[in-house]
Amino acid sequence: MDRKPIFDMIRRLLGRGFRQSEVEAIDDAIADALEPGAGKFLQDSVTTGPCLAAGRLEIGPQGVALIKRFEGCARMRTDGMVEAYPDPATGGKPWTIGWGATRGFDGERIAPGTLWSMGQCDRKLERDLQTYAVEVERALGGAPTTQSQFDALVSFHYNTGAIERATLTKRHGEGDFEGAAREFARWNRAGGRVLKGLVRRRAAEARLYRAEA
Repeated sequence: MDRKPIFDMIRRLLGRGFRQSEVEAIDDAIADALEPGAGKFLQDSVTTGPCLAAGRLEIGPQGVALIKRFEGCARMRTDGMVEAYPDPATGGKPWTIGWGATRGFDGERIAPGTLWSMGQCDRKLERDLQTYAVEVERALGGAPTTQSQFDALVSFHYNTGAIERATLTKRHGEGDFEGAAREFARWNRAGGRVLKGLVRRRAAEARLYRAEA
């Protein structure tokens, strides 16, 4: 579900932007309306068992580290600001900034010349990962999932946006974890060609997916 129109309407009614706590509260309310209980974080106190409990799941430190390693935070200027850069496959759109963000805090597309502070880059990643985690959890439909598997799937979705249509999601839901792990390697193209960076990223995600939680 595209939540931007809802946030835009509330922003117009308030006549101002949102604080992070407000974004999270509205996100929870929308999730709860779509699926009762989905807006409440109910993770089991022990996340190292065979699966994570039902409720709002979160990406763990390993997943965040993997995403940061492959997204990088390129175009750091001497004044400490971070500058937007073109997509490596197209040489243009979509323009990206920080840790792989292609849209700004209000949903606008990143444009050439956009500048963010490092703090803005980190805050955008944190907010985006919350959204992507919710989307991955919904796509999994309650299938048993370890923390390592969830981290790998969020990284995959953050990069591809394909968690709902990918065969690897279907394999995971069927309990064919090895089959799902092999599917990562298929997503190695951008702009119609194989990119070495994507080959390395998919291999790293598959290793994390196969790891014990």
